[in-house]
Amino acid sequence: MKISKLLNKKNLSIVIFSLISLSSFAEDKPVDIWNLEKQEVETISEENLSIENKQEVSESSIYKMQSDKNEDSIKLDQELTSKTIKIAGLYDPQEYGLDINMWSNSDGSTLKKLFNNIDKYELSKDASEILNISLLTNAYYPNQNITDQEFLKFKTEWLIKNSNLDLIEEYLIKNQVTNLHPELMRYMVDRYLSQSDVKKSCEIFSKIKEPLEDEYLSKFNLYCLINYGKNEEAQLILDLKKELGFSDEYFENKINYLFGYIDEANKEISENSILDFHLAHRTNPEFKFEPNKDTPKLIWKYLSSSNLLYKIQDVEITDIEKISTIEKATHDKNYSEEELFEFYKRFQFNINQLLNTKESYKSLSSIEGKALVYQRILLTEEPKLKLELMKILKDIFESEGIGNAFELKLGKFLKKIDETDVPSNFTTFYNQHIKNDEIINKKIKYNNKILHQSKLVNYFNGDYAKSKIEEDLNKFLKKIKKDKKYFLSKKDIIFLEALKSDGIEISKKYENLYEINKSEMPTDIQKMIDNKEIGAALLRIIEVIGPEKIEDIDDDTVYFIINTLNQLNADLIRNKLLLKVLPFKV
Repeated sequence: MKISKLLNKKNLSIVIFSLISLSSFAEDKPVDIWNLEKQEVETISEENLSIENKQEVSESSIYKMQSDKNEDSIKLDQELTSKTIKIAGLYDPQEYGLDINMWSNSDGSTLKKLFNNIDKYELSKDASEILNISLLTNAYYPNQNITDQEFLKFKTEWLIKNSNLDLIEEYLIKNQVTNLHPELMRYMVDRYLSQSDVKKSCEIFSKIKEPLEDEYLSKFNLYCLINYGKNEEAQLILDLKKELGFSDEYFENKINYLFGYIDEANKEISENSILDFHLAHRTNPEFKFEPNKDTPKLIWKYLSSSNLLYKIQDVEITDIEKISTIEKATHDKNYSEEELFEFYKRFQFNINQLLNTKESYKSLSSIEGKALVYQRILLTEEPKLKLELMKILKDIFESEGIGNAFELKLGKFLKKIDETDVPSNFTTFYNQHIKNDEIINKKIKYNNKILHQSKLVNYFNGDYAKSKIEEDLNKFLKKIKKDKKYFLSKKDIIFLEALKSDGIEISKKYENLYEINKSEMPTDIQKMIDNKEIGAALLRIIEVIGPEKIEDIDDDTVYFIINTLNQLNADLIRNKLLLKVLPFKV
């Protein structure tokens, strides 16, 4: 019998209102000064509730009242939209020399174009770090030709693409914006659940204060309550949801089994969501599932992390469909490459096929062809032939869209080949795919004959007093002026301009050592700077860097990147980049 039937309606009313206001089992949190919108809404909501509590409430209208409450809340939010100050982020603007109005002067049309361009890249670490800072600095939303939802969508999409679950969780908790970013929280809890980490999936629900509006998250929260042994609370919320129109036979069947209302759940397995799939697994002691190529990636990951995948060694070499599925799963890192390539060893080939592999594989099926080439690689010692075969095998995997299935193994093969033995026509292939797992801490090697490689660069580490850097810099420039063979390089100029931007004074007698060509600065970026479009200017820098490491970008481009950051006074970001591009590292 359901718990709601054991309670009188008066008690039910009290408990339900308590549950709704808490959205499950939320904890008290310190006030977040940056979440001004949430504070205003909560203050007004509390005033409304105090008025409503003075009114006589009919016991029989409990569910209607909740429905009316939700409608009133929606109306209230709409009314407040134009009045509230909207800020959502993680970092204080001053941490990076930015401004709370960094987006305020930007045209949304321009921002949309920049975001869309950036989204086409697999950003380098340098570009990713700047984008994180740009999007997660506390700042007012832009308000020209872009809606709040559109702007928040860019934040959501980046956080998902970046896939830093800890960062996502911190952002959601600090800003309490789950209902504005439901897809972000869904992404996070689903990823944890796909790793069979139910505890981590459920933890965040205790830290979210706002009532969940997203149905999937609401179901997930209900399951988490049961998982924490809070069956009564879960049942009351489920009863309320059903009164408000909720219907999900699959979910209810699994949940009723977990409640203990039925002895056996149905054996249906749904792949509609990772939560549905997990519930099927948890409610069936004899759970079995055989994935295929169409099985969602999250479910593959869940099967792998839960040790539910069939063993490769049990697969017959004639079962082409299953082997093909395993190859795809290896590409997605659900099977190890070692397992797959051990399986390839089971194929048998004649001596002629092995001797003429470069031609023989073409007449075989895809799976047999890959197995033949792999076995020939194992039998070959000659570097040139070995590289030829590795490239053939890699190309086959890539052409089938499963290139990641031959990634780690390829790196191991390449490490065994001395770089001096690599023919010139395979240099690109070798450098592109060799994996160096050793962590190399590159140390700065100072060259005090070159300005930008001298010990003066330590200024950007914070290791130089202003008075000392001015004295030592002018001494260095004095030597340069006397040395007729020394010409200031572009990196020297980048170094000097960064110092001047920080107020470091250079003697007037050295001003003619170099000239600045203003035409080197892209017009659109300069316009953004002049218009105080800080966020947009940072996005342009990110777009320019794209997938490249800052140290691999040409000096002219680095110049206007650093010049942009100088003008924005974004010193911390600039200094990190300067320490990568200026000194010589070994």
